[in-house]
Amino acid sequence: MTLPIDPTALAGLVSRQIRTGERQGMPTKIAIAERTYATDPDDLWNALTDAGRIPRWFLPISGDLSVGGRYQLEGNAGGVVEECEPPKRFAVTWEMGPMISWLEVRLDPAAEGTTLELVHEAPVDPDMWKQFGPGAVGVGWDLGLMGLGLHLDSGAAVDPATALEFPTSPEGMMFVRTAATGWADAAIADGDDPALARPAAEATLAFYTVIPEEGTQS
Repeated sequence: MTLPIDPTALAGLVSRQIRTGERQGMPTKIAIAERTYATDPDDLWNALTDAGRIPRWFLPISGDLSVGGRYQLEGNAGGVVEECEPPKRFAVTWEMGPMISWLEVRLDPAAEGTTLELVHEAPVDPDMWKQFGPGAVGVGWDLGLMGLGLHLDSGAAVDPATALEFPTSPEGMMFVRTAATGWADAAIADGDDPALARPAAEATLAFYTVIPEEGTQS
């Protein structure tokens, strides 16, 4: 499968918002990404929750996907399924080592198909936020939502090698820059200083688009 030739337009399909929150007495940042897909809620729900279909656009997944069960994405996050209301919403913990955050996905019918709203709430790491802002997490979700759209449009699986190489391609760099800028705009709208948010977006761009030196592994 080839990846899109108009990455700026594709990145523009996602609307982005940042909110400042609090959970269990800890300050949090809430990243919200929204995109509408040209399919019905049942098909989109299946693509998001079927263990055999998730790897066709994201990552292999194992574990128990029922409420209370633990899941694990290969080489990425794991966690606990906390809530599930097919085909409307689900909520899971998002655990990377000792870091725990919370993810909720909501689906709503729309005139053009189905709108997906992804809400990721995480404790604030001041140093990480200063360096990257919301883009370090947000751009990752942008790439995932892009893969989901490619799969839904064609029915085919996204080639993992092509997806891995995409951010370092010229088209991929344009996509990441557009997405990182969008997340910086969202952070500024939430009150972040533009003088800090803009360099953080550039750091995010460098993080996602660096090409490993020959003989090294990423």
